[in-house]
Amino acid sequence: MAETETKTVENEALRIVSTSPHAHSGSDVQHIMLDVIIALVPAFLVACFFFGWDAIRLTFACVLGCVAVEALCRKAMGRDLGIADLSAVVTGILLAFNLPPSIPTWMAVVGSVFAIAVAKQVFGGIGYNPFNPALVGRVVLLISFPVAMTRWSQWTIPSPIGTVDAVTSATPLGLVKTSLLSSGTLPYSFDNATMLQMFTGATNGCIGEVSAAALLLGGAYLLWRRCITWHTPAFYIGTVAVFSAILWAVDPSHNMPPHFHLLAGGLMLGAIFMATDMVTSPVTLKGMAVFGIGCGVLTMVIRKWGGYPEGVSFAILLMNSITPLINRATRPRVFGHARKKTPDKK
Repeated sequence: MAETETKTVENEALRIVSTSPHAHSGSDVQHIMLDVIIALVPAFLVACFFFGWDAIRLTFACVLGCVAVEALCRKAMGRDLGIADLSAVVTGILLAFNLPPSIPTWMAVVGSVFAIAVAKQVFGGIGYNPFNPALVGRVVLLISFPVAMTRWSQWTIPSPIGTVDAVTSATPLGLVKTSLLSSGTLPYSFDNATMLQMFTGATNGCIGEVSAAALLLGGAYLLWRRCITWHTPAFYIGTVAVFSAILWAVDPSHNMPPHFHLLAGGLMLGAIFMATDMVTSPVTLKGMAVFGIGCGVLTMVIRKWGGYPEGVSFAILLMNSITPLINRATRPRVFGHARKKTPDKK
């Protein structure tokens, strides 16, 4: 009798029909989000070193705000709380990393509300949001509170390569944009010492974007864990390098060198941690390349000719909006189906 029941169960299992993929890697959302959190730890430690209490304050405020809003939204919709998958925690950390250290805590919480309630839960929750929630929260704050979002403290920053004195109340990109608009000249020459400061993080900027070294270390971890592929970050960073190199070669007196643009602003943070978002970026390898190139071009266009000194957030969100079109244009041919034939011209 037991043997008959076992065969019946096996036969029922064989008759189950579902969509692909039929093989599972064993990973899930929680494990992927945990890997992303681990990858963000180096940047968080650097932020704590340079910005102190403000980095801790903003990170915890955004994480707690995102988790609380996610729980409240899902409870209001009659669903399980859904906070165990850690996606709200990642959104909170990324949002905090895109904020200046001097922004008030209540503004960070407002950004968390928009990131989760408006950019994510309104569309149905994780897997359905068309735009990166953390970037939506940042852009909402930038448009609503432009003064607070562009205020940078003037202080002396401790640095692994020595104390950096008289740090100006602007980011490197902001200094370049302001100087070109006011006097038509570049504010400083990008020497090796300045490059090393920006690589390690001894410069003004949002708390999680200042250290390219820490972000690259986190990106290497994500690649090792196979949470992301190299295509989007490589094409994004490569496009910015090529675009800025052309501008610099044509007119070096009014354009910064390419390595400045690679280290300045949120390029590394955006290319590694936000442009690679599985929900809002293409799923095909060709699509990832197109997405990265588009982000790179838009970033440089905004930096060079736009009204903002930084263009990463807007570039990624604009490319998010056409991700479905990129997926459609780059989807592979289904095995066994013939290619579409072009009509004969008469």
